Amino acid sequence: MPMYEYFCRRCNAKFEVLRSMDRSDDAAACPAGHAGAVRTLSVFAPVGRTAPGGSYERAAPGGGCACGGACSCGGH
Repeated sequence: MPMYEYFCRRCNAKFEVLRSMDRSDDAAACPAGHAGAVRTLSVFAPVGRTAPGGSYERAAPGGGCACGGACSCGGH
């Protein structure tokens, strides 16, 4: 079951709800109990790079920063 992000206009709370796809656009109650929170657009950021020619390449496994362990970021 997918996770959807919602926003409560009354208390400005951002929260997630696990629910079926057929109920994704239904209003939700925020953690404070306010009814009518609306679904927001989720931001998705893939880990990888665009190769020459515009094709997408997945990151090599091994490096936590998607470099495959070959960078000097100090995170390895």
